[in-house]
Amino acid sequence: MTTETEQPLTIDELAARAGVTVRTVRFYGTRGLLPPPVIGPRRVGHYGREHLARLELIEELQHRGMTLAAIERYLGQLPPDLSARDLAVQRAVVASWAPEAVETVSRGELERRAGQPLSEEDLRRLAAMSVVERDGEVFRVDPGLLRLGVELLDVPLSHETVLAARTALIEHSRAAARELSRLLREAVAERDARDVRSLSARMHPLVVQALLTAFQRSLREELREWLDEEG
Repeated sequence: MTTETEQPLTIDELAARAGVTVRTVRFYGTRGLLPPPVIGPRRVGHYGREHLARLELIEELQHRGMTLAAIERYLGQLPPDLSARDLAVQRAVVASWAPEAVETVSRGELERRAGQPLSEEDLRRLAAMSVVERDGEVFRVDPGLLRLGVELLDVPLSHETVLAARTALIEHSRAAARELSRLLREAVAERDARDVRSLSARMHPLVVQALLTAFQRSLREELREWLDEEG
């Protein structure tokens, strides 16, 4: 697997960045959940961003109550050449299955989890994407979105463009959620409230994945048309 980072990580550094033990990293490797490292000088294994993103996805799946066998099946269905950014999107989808989980951390801890120093402009852009919210010297952060938000910091878009994109996405996603909610209510109007909650919980990940897939396809088509016009 090709890594996407200029600075490779040792197994100790990878474990520290992901918040797990070295033993856990090795265990996932023996189960085939993590690809093998790139062997460098002195037979030292080197890991990259894709390893970190996959490890974080595994941890997220475990937090959602999935067994190791279920995680193996989930990862086995993913394309083998997913980039760190693609894996971060997968993690964001998984995190959306559960109620919002926001943690309060210091700036140092936020930068440790991000894996890099964060400038004031970086923090403003992360806030614009609703990844972090600043409260004095501490930050409220959505762990499921942090890695994806950090990846997007490298995209050359202005703060104003990020805000406009976020507003557009929120407006359209709420409209879609409203319509889907109406359809669900009509379909289960005669059912017991417990049945409705159970059905909603089962439908949630399927709907999120369907929306993500539909959006990705639509975006590719729009970009293709745009590039054809420019060409």
